[in-house]
Amino acid sequence: MAAAVGTWAFSMPAVRKMGSLLKKGAGATDSLQEAMAEIENNEETGQYLVGRGGYPNKDGLVQCDAAIMEGLPSRFGAVAALHGIATPLAVARKVMDKSSHSLLVGKGAMAFAKEEGFVIEENEHMLSKHSTDAYQEYLGKKASLHGHDTLGLIALDVHGNITVGVSTSGSPFKYPGRVGDSPLPGCGLYADYQVGAAAATGEGDKIMCFCPCFHVILLMKQGLSPKEACESVLKHITYQVGLENMFELGIIAMNMKGETGAASSVQFTYCVWSQENDSIEQLIQSPSQQ
Repeated sequence: MAAAVGTWAFSMPAVRKMGSLLKKGAGATDSLQEAMAEIENNEETGQYLVGRGGYPNKDGLVQCDAAIMEGLPSRFGAVAALHGIATPLAVARKVMDKSSHSLLVGKGAMAFAKEEGFVIEENEHMLSKHSTDAYQEYLGKKASLHGHDTLGLIALDVHGNITVGVSTSGSPFKYPGRVGDSPLPGCGLYADYQVGAAAATGEGDKIMCFCPCFHVILLMKQGLSPKEACESVLKHITYQVGLENMFELGIIAMNMKGETGAASSVQFTYCVWSQENDSIEQLIQSPSQQ
């Protein structure tokens, strides 16, 4: 049974798109990439730290991270600190399909993208009025803008294939070259064709220290439901850092039955589509009790 899930309320159009494609028999990877691109390339959703319209780094340059992972072994591709391309997940897909490497960054990622036919846009075209104004305010006041959204999508197709993808423009006004958890396997995403997939969102610099998505998959492999696995990982991390030091973290997961679950340290909305009901639910995950 096909299913799809996405992080945050703004993933609704992407989850709807994935559902439409999956019920027609499209593959998980193609469906996810097409749905992701519509959000990445929309400057209105850039305010959620994704693609075009995302906030620039402290030098005014929009640098994006993205990754895609299929459940099949060794099927992973990612790009980081990539600028000039509004659909970085499409480049990550090319890395997965055509490169002998798994992760390309900065100028190397740009060179690879150009070789694969992507057009590198001027930075001004990657900015929106909203992100430009925010950057000018940052320059004037040196004020920080907190935000940790990442678009994470999981798709399970009718053929039994599962794929997870993530995309983000990263922390607003970050240090040039900074890379968060999103494009790192096991941290921002993970998939296993025998178990399921997971994606994370939140404070990437801290998330990457715990490999939460890989941990979720291990627990699901041991028999926990997606919800139980996400909650267990969140509880484990909170115990390690202390409740008073817990950072923003949201995790979504799906098993190979199409069952989904989530856990979060903050109020967190995620969207779910299932072929069985052919409808989308917007679910609110309250901070999990520790």
